[in-house]
Amino acid sequence: MKKGTVFVLSGPAGSGKSTVRERLMQKGLNFHYSISDTTRKPRGAEQNGVDYRFITKDEFEEGIARGDYYEYAQYTGEYYGTPVSQLIPYIERGVNVILEIDVAGAMQVRKRDKNAVLVMLLPPSYAVLEQRLRDRGTESEEKILKRLTRARDELEYFDKYDYFLQNDDGKIDECVRQLEIIAEVEANKTKNNPDFPNEFFNK
Repeated sequence: MKKGTVFVLSGPAGSGKSTVRERLMQKGLNFHYSISDTTRKPRGAEQNGVDYRFITKDEFEEGIARGDYYEYAQYTGEYYGTPVSQLIPYIERGVNVILEIDVAGAMQVRKRDKNAVLVMLLPPSYAVLEQRLRDRGTESEEKILKRLTRARDELEYFDKYDYFLQNDDGKIDECVRQLEIIAEVEANKTKNNPDFPNEFFNK
């Protein structure tokens, strides 16, 4: 059976990662969304087991020691990580897995899986990103400035990604469709179909 592909979706806070990922999942395609573990507290309407699996720092560090995480990183003092159980069983069944993780996690995935597809999601400009963060009205000026600084750091990894998408205001569906096209292109790459010649002659 052809294995699934790991798709990584990264981008600065305010780029719209969660919205794009949710729209993609609503289409009922061959994707499983890998729910990350985190030690941070839930925000707003976030639900345990839906948006994240919220666990304690001790639980996370015990998981690290057991080798439970495919990738993990620390951001602003909190752990975030992808459990192996949320990824490997699906890949083995031929299901694509989408990870919504930061650049540090993405670089770990790249080391582990050369066939992983890394996609960076960005607003049309830095100015738009700043406006989006301010329009949220949920964070202090200090936090906004930290997120903007982090965005600059994340763009240093731009050329490490396979694709980038611009999530312009009011064009979310177009952005999702571009992500679908990337998945279609990857599915038809010869390196992802090594058994096809044998199957061709034996059908």
